Amino acid sequence: MPTLRQLFLANNAQTTNFPLLLEFERAEGVYMYDTAGKAHTDLISGIGVSSLGHGNPKVIAAIKHQVDQYMHLMVYGEYVQTPQVRFAEKLVSVLPPNLQSVYFTNSGAEAVEGALKLAKRYTGRQQIIACHNSYHGSTQGALSVMGNEEFKQAYRPLLPGVSFIRFNEEDDLKLINDQIACVIIETIQGEAGIRVPDASYLQALRKRCDETGTLLILDEIQAAFGRTGKLFAFEHFGIVPDILLLAKALGGGMPVGAFISSNTIMSALKENPILGHITTFGGHPVCCAAGLAALEVLLEENLVSGVAEKEALFRKLLIHPAIKQIRGKGLMLAIELDSFDLNKKIIDRCIEHGIITDWFLHCSNSMRIAPPLIITPQQIEHACEVILEAVGYYTA
Repeated sequence: MPTLRQLFLANNAQTTNFPLLLEFERAEGVYMYDTAGKAHTDLISGIGVSSLGHGNPKVIAAIKHQVDQYMHLMVYGEYVQTPQVRFAEKLVSVLPPNLQSVYFTNSGAEAVEGALKLAKRYTGRQQIIACHNSYHGSTQGALSVMGNEEFKQAYRPLLPGVSFIRFNEEDDLKLINDQIACVIIETIQGEAGIRVPDASYLQALRKRCDETGTLLILDEIQAAFGRTGKLFAFEHFGIVPDILLLAKALGGGMPVGAFISSNTIMSALKENPILGHITTFGGHPVCCAAGLAALEVLLEENLVSGVAEKEALFRKLLIHPAIKQIRGKGLMLAIELDSFDLNKKIIDRCIEHGIITDWFLHCSNSMRIAPPLIITPQQIEHACEVILEAVGYYTA
């Protein structure tokens, strides 16, 4: 009889020829437990998803309660469904006044797709600007605004009318003109290896968009919900977007995304044509119930307040001659090493010793550090010990 691993390789589509093939039976807090019962520290939160850790009891209770009430009823936007309404209400309550209309989607990539459509529809323009080394998802539209040709060249033709500027380079902002529908940009670049821009750059970008009537889309799919030490990353920089993109931690472990804008801008999807963006499962009641519970936990337990201190501990402990740089903000960090080859060896050794980490799509010589916000100082110390041992093992 085939093993589960053999069935996985035979029947589940693979995206590389070398999947990690780790097999977990359960997860709790910052730990994932394999079939032998070994605990693995999740230092990447399932790529930014599990900010509350795994198995938060309040999120699980909300899921179970909603399953008993109802699951899918109708395509998004037709019925008044309590989980969607309450979740949107809560999100709007913690956002600036112009971000008052929430469109729930299935994922971050779909949020990107919806936002691009909305920007073109509202402005009546067709041109889009994105950033080099950006990552916004893998669907056709999201891929079109990805700033890495290696990952998109095999799938052309993509969306026309997309041009790219350098991230954190004010000189390039002059390319934004009154023909541009939107600029889509990560508030902090993720897959580029965690690149934090200057506040003056984002403020100049906001000003230029205002001058040209261009909508500013901030992608905080990785950066939101406390990961950077603020509830939303744009709060660090003194700006507010026209459209905000959320996903990953938004659902408390369940799949949900959102694009959020003003009532005025969002109303462009209502006519010419009607049903300007449609989704069957976006805003699924169980996912929204989980997301609402997760946001309430994040706020009630004030988890954001401890993020800066935990960042400082990582920076204090991760000192080694082979570590060239630590970039990032809060618990959204990148450890830069000399090469991908060295980085991959260190990552593999960390995984072997129970610390789950990985590298970045557009910056393969850097290691990702993005643990659940609930990680304790003791757990950070243990993770850093393992990382430093692995670094030393391959650089001695």
